[in-house]
Amino acid sequence: MSNRTYKDAIAALNSLQLNYASIEALKLQKDFLPKQRSELSIAEVYEYIRRLGYKPVEFDRLNVVHVTGTKGKGLTCAFVDSVLRQYKGGPLLKIGLFTSPHLKSVRERIRIDGQPITEQKFTKYFYEVWDRLSTTTSLPEEFPLLQPSDTVKPMYFKYLTVLSFHVFMSEGVDTAIYEVGVGGRYDSTNVVQHPTVAGVTSLGIDHTFMLGNTIESIAWNKAGIFKQGCPAVVSEQTEFPDLISTVKEVADEVGVSLFEIVDSSIVPTDIKLGLAGDFQRQNAAVAVKLADIHLRKLGVPAAELPNWSDSSLPDKFIQGLENTRWDGRCQKLTNQDGYENITWYIDGAHTLESIHVALKWFTQSITKQKQRPGAPRILLFNQQSRENAGELLAKLHENLSENNVKFDHVIFTTNITWSDGSYNSDLVSLNNSKEQVDKLVIQKELAEKWAALEKGTAQTSRKHIFPNIETSLNFIKSLTNDDHHVDAFVCGSLHLVGGFLAVLEGERD
Repeated sequence: MSNRTYKDAIAALNSLQLNYASIEALKLQKDFLPKQRSELSIAEVYEYIRRLGYKPVEFDRLNVVHVTGTKGKGLTCAFVDSVLRQYKGGPLLKIGLFTSPHLKSVRERIRIDGQPITEQKFTKYFYEVWDRLSTTTSLPEEFPLLQPSDTVKPMYFKYLTVLSFHVFMSEGVDTAIYEVGVGGRYDSTNVVQHPTVAGVTSLGIDHTFMLGNTIESIAWNKAGIFKQGCPAVVSEQTEFPDLISTVKEVADEVGVSLFEIVDSSIVPTDIKLGLAGDFQRQNAAVAVKLADIHLRKLGVPAAELPNWSDSSLPDKFIQGLENTRWDGRCQKLTNQDGYENITWYIDGAHTLESIHVALKWFTQSITKQKQRPGAPRILLFNQQSRENAGELLAKLHENLSENNVKFDHVIFTTNITWSDGSYNSDLVSLNNSKEQVDKLVIQKELAEKWAALEKGTAQTSRKHIFPNIETSLNFIKSLTNDDHHVDAFVCGSLHLVGGFLAVLEGERD
């Protein structure tokens, strides 16, 4: 139907989100283990691909670079994408990038040659997948949960993954970089049979409900993207060095063609990376190895690639690393219209490890601001979905104390975008309890936690709870005047950061 719009597509996509009640019910199913659920889930991805008319082996022509990890996987993909785009032409005519989550627009998840696909193309391909799945069937005895076939659709992330394959195949993409959603072994992206190379970034504790409660089980799950005969690149594991043996064991079982551990030393320190933060050098190092292996596999002459005998990087690699951009991660914004006297430090950090590195970047950044040492500092924080939100806040406070940094105001907000209680349609989330959001349950708990953390210390801040992001930003703006500058740190959730950027830039749909 030609009258279907982008907003119609987003509304249909949002209907595929697993709501809060369903998520809680799944957690209570003691007799249905995460491994069983995961094995069934990836089997369904293969089935949906079949119904779309594809065979997984056909995705080989996408020449996939597959990347997983706990922290840095999306940023590593961004570095890889930027480097590979310096080599466009010859065997790299169109470069696709699939990442998650998005910040402001769902289209950010599916990019070609560095740009999100247009609303028109998203709508076109979205409904091609939708209609195809509505007119094909799955055998009830094999896929009872996909019945009735004409109405049951893949869940949100699974649908977007399947959609990305359809988009890239239809658009003639010949290199595709895929960031794993959760884990690796049972992730929707892991239907790729023969990636050119697979990479694992830094590992840590995350998504325990799906991946298991031990760091070893998480590492085993993530190493599940390794394929027989495929090279494997693994980041040096500074926090959990013993995990290398877990990952190597999986690599040996699978029979990878190469197993290489990478540290940041392969990226010269005189290269000014396009992404801020000292930790980015390790992500860039993994990206350099992934890009190098991929380009060699595609037949790019060795003379145009890194010379590992003298540890030199060619100009195209350097340009790619320096030109990398990725909103919402160690991002600094100044002189925004309507917020001229505020410097924003933005990071969607939402794990214990990423909170630590984001806070380190923030403290290093404000320490350099010699010209306004007395500027009030504000924390804008939310984490609506994770059960360890209090732990994240404790880690944040601990790092502040260690660096002798304090906030004058600490604001806890929901992820609701606008002051009238509405969201931009691309930012709607059904994963959280509406009742808890409306009653500010999490925000009140976090404010109490922060007060308890400050008790008995020299750090005291004014604590505020606001029902939405727009109201929070208006309050921060009220603290400024022509002679009064403010430094604000926004962190805790990519969903918060996405809504924050939408309000800051006045992008209301």
